[in-house]
Parts: sequence; C-alpha cells; structure tokens
Amino acid sequence: MTMTTEKSGRRLFIPTLGSVYAALHDSAETILRVVAGVALVTHGLGKIGDPFGASGMVESLGFYPGAFWSLLLSCTEFFGGILIAVGLLTRPASFAAMIVLLVTVWFHWITMGQGYSGAEKSILWAAIFLFFAVRGGNRHSLDARFSREF
Repeated sequence: MTMTTEKSGRRLFIPTLGSVYAALHDSAETILRVVAGVALVTHGLGKIGDPFGASGMVESLGFYPGAFWSLLLSCTEFFGGILIAVGLLTRPASFAAMIVLLVTVWFHWITMGQGYSGAEKSILWAAIFLFFAVRGGNRHSLDARFSREF
C-alpha cells in the first residue's frame, strides 16, 4: 500500500509522513502568513510614527510627490502587515507589500549597486507576499471567517 499526500496525489518516500504533512499543511501556511505580516508591521512601525519621513528617499528613487509615496509606504508596511497577519483583505494587502518589496529589490540591486547580495532578503520577502497575493489567507483567516475574499 502506497501513501500519497492528500493535496498533490504524489507518492512519498516515507508514506507515514503523509498524515503529518496533511495535518500541518494549513497550520504551516498560517504561521508563515502571521510571521510575514508581523515582520512587515515591525518594519513599518518606525515609519508610521513619521509617515512623511521617507519623502526624500522615495523622491531619490523617482517617486514624486515624495510625501504621498512616503505615506503610502508607511501605511502599506504598518497597516498592510496587520491585515496580512490577521488574514483580512489578504490578497490586496499582500500584493501591495510585494510591490513595496520589488521596489526595494530595485533600490538595493540597481540604485545602490549591491547586486543580488543586497537584494536577496527583499527577493525572498517579495516571493512570500506573491504567494499570499495568489493564495489568499487560507481557512485560518478573517477572510475565511467572513466567507468573503478579494
């Protein structure tokens, strides 16, 4: 008898792990979403206290007017992180976070000339937020509790 994973139908090298993977599937995804959201909130915490503080930096990247983009950056990181962590409007909040992270990839790789090594963390975070922009919040989210998703 060969055990397959519930979601993919693939055969496992160690069939007894199938039940473990199935039991932890949604929980692991939820933990990743919550950790990513809290990390984004933590990163945005300093910015939300002075939401226009990054005006000069965003204008140096070509985003005008700086006050508007600085405010948007602050709100995306702080409030978007909260939304992602609790799983409310997960897809649009994650998409906005992904865009912010892709800008930081550009900033580190191109503007600062740091290449991949400077942009590596931003690439990983952008990929995480792409995952949730496509996948949504899963059954352990406020989106699921309200039976509505974006």
